[in-house]
Amino acid sequence: MTEPDGREELEPQFAQWRHYVERRPELRRSDADELEDHLRGSVDELVAAGLHADEAFLVAVKRMGSLDDLSREFAREHSERLWKQLVLTGESGSPAADTRSRRDLVAMVACAVGAAVSIKVPELFGLGFEEDVAFYAPNLGLFALPWLAAFLAWRRRAGRGLIGVLCALFALGAVAANAYQLTDESQSLALTSIHLPIALWFVVGLAYVSDDVRAPRRRMDFVRFTGEWFVYYVLIALGGGVLIAFTFGTFEAIGISPEGFVTQWLIPCGAAAAVTVAGWLVEYKQGVVENIAPVLTRLFTPLFTAVLLAFLVTFGLADAGIDVEREALILFDLLLVVVLGLLLYSISARDPLAPPVLFDKLQLALVVSALAIDVLVLLEIIGRITEYGTTPNKAAALGENAILLANLVWSAWLLLRLVGRRTPFAALERWQIGYLPVYAVWAWIVVLIFPPLFDFL
Repeated sequence: MTEPDGREELEPQFAQWRHYVERRPELRRSDADELEDHLRGSVDELVAAGLHADEAFLVAVKRMGSLDDLSREFAREHSERLWKQLVLTGESGSPAADTRSRRDLVAMVACAVGAAVSIKVPELFGLGFEEDVAFYAPNLGLFALPWLAAFLAWRRRAGRGLIGVLCALFALGAVAANAYQLTDESQSLALTSIHLPIALWFVVGLAYVSDDVRAPRRRMDFVRFTGEWFVYYVLIALGGGVLIAFTFGTFEAIGISPEGFVTQWLIPCGAAAAVTVAGWLVEYKQGVVENIAPVLTRLFTPLFTAVLLAFLVTFGLADAGIDVEREALILFDLLLVVVLGLLLYSISARDPLAPPVLFDKLQLALVVSALAIDVLVLLEIIGRITEYGTTPNKAAALGENAILLANLVWSAWLLLRLVGRRTPFAALERWQIGYLPVYAVWAWIVVLIFPPLFDFL
């Protein structure tokens, strides 16, 4: 039974608002508590004045003002907090939190070392990077991603049943990478090398949401984690490039070449370990990069929109068709994936209660442009398959573009209705969250079924 005024029905909205507030780096838990108390008090006053609970909630949120303004105000009053976030790992400064942080740090180091060691173990059996491409290419994700999943599962205290599922999925990935004995020239080897890390990343996602597997909100949190992890990994890679440059410069100055150490140890071990380190940084420093990533999204969304529109105009004026050979297929699929990534990350960082703005219209233009390109590529692929027959590359591209087409069509429709104020933002968010398993299923299909289906071509 709910109260007549319907205030109990607002609890999901309060929870969603609270979740968004707690992502602000300038706001502590005590600040969020204070703001939530103020919001609830305003809702109670408005309900007592005769407003319906839903109307009272919207009016109260509007009265509180923009969360950006609130965050800036807290930042001015507590300017030291951002610096603490940059250099400290403690969550609240309490002894229990400090102990937990130290344990997580030890677990992260152990998993990072495990990843670094894993990538060198095959050399004990005579397998080298340059000589055994057919082994290393599909197995790269298996050297690092299980350790990241292990860290996340340990941090979230995953149950034994879920840990068993994670181990089974990684074991299935190992079977898919090694059971088919694909040659260096095989198209299926390239497809497995591309799709297996994608499939395994969704296994990492299962470890990430292991504290609340059924909550849709945790899936969107994993989308945000993915974007922030990518930013941190790129930053680590850039720092590693500087380290390598200084290593070469200093050692060559005394007549010693560090090339063997750099190529055989520093790069592979560092790249594998950085996967877990980046995940740990997201967990403990997410308030810092969370301010950067949405800015990058807003910067690149108009740029990609301009590029896609320019391509469509040029394609309309030119007589040439689209080259659908393997490199071109990969390029177009990556382009569409980047567009989808920009859309997903901007959704994860958006205030769910904010009204439609100009950026939403820009996203609609981006999605419609990507949709048009997807249709063109699909028509070219179907035409080539009809004329010359199918190959593993073309079949995989056909399936991926069809999956992206379905997502883009409905996303464009929801964005159009969102811009027209006929559909709430939550509908777009639910669609993207619900569609995530489709990508995982397709990646496993390509990895497990395509090689035997096409006679390991």
